[in-house]
Amino acid sequence: MAEVQVQEKSEKGGKVRSKKQSTKVDMTPMVDLNFLMLMFFMFTTTFSKPNVMDLGLPAKPKVDQPKPQDTQIDLTNSISLIIGKDNRIFYHQLDQAGLNEQTLQETTYDREGITKVIEQAKRNAKDVTKFTVIIKPTDDAVYKNFVDILDEMAITKSEQYGVTDIKPWEKVIYDKKVGGSTPAPAQ
Repeated sequence: MAEVQVQEKSEKGGKVRSKKQSTKVDMTPMVDLNFLMLMFFMFTTTFSKPNVMDLGLPAKPKVDQPKPQDTQIDLTNSISLIIGKDNRIFYHQLDQAGLNEQTLQETTYDREGITKVIEQAKRNAKDVTKFTVIIKPTDDAVYKNFVDILDEMAITKSEQYGVTDIKPWEKVIYDKKVGGSTPAPAQ
C-alpha cells in the first residue's frame, strides 16, 4: 500500500528542521483489483447473440419431378415501381406488350405522389389480399430513394412487396423516358 517515510532531525547545526514526508504509492494492489474486476465482468456478461432472420424458402424441385405450370398473374393485383436517377420514380401495371413511353407514369416521393398511387392501385385490385408491390431500382437509383419506398410500404400497409431487377424491356422504355425529357427537380 502507501508508506510514509519520516526523516530524522538534523543534529549537526543544532537547528531543528521540520519533518519532511514523502509518499510512495504501491500500484500493485490497484492493478490486481482492476484485473480481478475485468475478469469478473468478462465472465458474468452475456454477449449479444447474432440475430438471424428465418426465411421460408421453397424446397428445390427434384430432378424427376414435373415442372409446375406457369401461373397467370392478374396485373391489377400488382404495381411495378421503377426507382430512377435524379430522385425520379415511375410506375406501371402493364405487361411487355402494353408498356410504352406514354403508359410508363412518373410520380413523386411525397404523400400526394407515390402514396396515392399505391393506395389507388390497391383499391382497384381484383383481389386485395394478393396485391403486391414490385420494387425495381435501376443502376442510377440512390439508396435514400430505395429506403423511402420501403417506408412507403409501411405507410400504405403494403405487406406483400418484393425487390427485383428491372426487366430488359422495362429498361428500354425507362431509358427512352428519361433520355427524352428533362429531369425533375431534386427534392
